[in-house]
Amino acid sequence: MLGGAAPDPSNPASKDPSEWVTGDEPMTGAQASYLDTLAREAGEELPADLTKARASEEIDRLQEKTGRGR
Repeated sequence: MLGGAAPDPSNPASKDPSEWVTGDEPMTGAQASYLDTLAREAGEELPADLTKARASEEIDRLQEKTGRGR
């Protein structure tokens, strides 16, 4: 299943961001763009130097806060 409330332990492609091998790398351009949109909608500011894993967590949090994507 994709997009569930939590990573699916039976699917090796579905991991918690803290377990990502590349989680410490800088966030992608797509993540930065989407986070910018979400943060503006939520009235928040975020640092521009987030890691991939942290950006993913912030996207999840801001989607919940703004009602987007879920």
